[in-house]
Amino acid sequence: MALNQDELITLYRGMADRYDLTSNLYRIFGFQMGTFRRAAVDLLALSVGDTVVELGCGTGLNFPLLQRAVGSRGKVIGVDMTDAMLAKAQERINRHNWSNVELVQSDVANYVFQSQVDGILSTFAMEFVSEYDDLIRRCSSALIPGKCLVVGDLKHPDGRLARIAPFLLGLARPYGTTMDLADRRPWESLSNHLGDTKFREFYFGCAYLASGRRRS
Repeated sequence: MALNQDELITLYRGMADRYDLTSNLYRIFGFQMGTFRRAAVDLLALSVGDTVVELGCGTGLNFPLLQRAVGSRGKVIGVDMTDAMLAKAQERINRHNWSNVELVQSDVANYVFQSQVDGILSTFAMEFVSEYDDLIRRCSSALIPGKCLVVGDLKHPDGRLARIAPFLLGLARPYGTTMDLADRRPWESLSNHLGDTKFREFYFGCAYLASGRRRS
């Protein structure tokens, strides 16, 4: 059964100090997290000077990639509901002396976009948003026409590989992922609310990247 918001906050507060280390350990099972994150940021097709919002930024593992894409003249806005995760993100910002990163503590489902932006990214967070269709609709409205939303997350594999789903998705259970969450299909909402949609599966169909572009 999916955790409620208070349970998720408690969970991620407890793992904030070790989150970066443990997420990298998935390489042992063939999940190249760095490759997945780079592919997600590449799909945004950002340019120097752009503004990008990351929903569910956690400790800021995507920030170096986003910084490289938008440059010092761009802006990165990281949104997360857990104070301890944002504290680790702030430590990362301080280490790199980034002056163009803004952190916002908010449930991503309730985040209010202050202006239109050049890109929106969510990795390993959308699965926890039960109202993901409404969130994706609002993301579409917040994008400048022609700009992209990219969602990367876990999913339930199809066909014969569905038999191994309990094992593979069980590896993500410490992060609050459950089978019912993996059955959600946010990529279908991207197709409903955005154009030029793309969908790519990773790791035996247990993960995906989906992108869509706001229509002009």
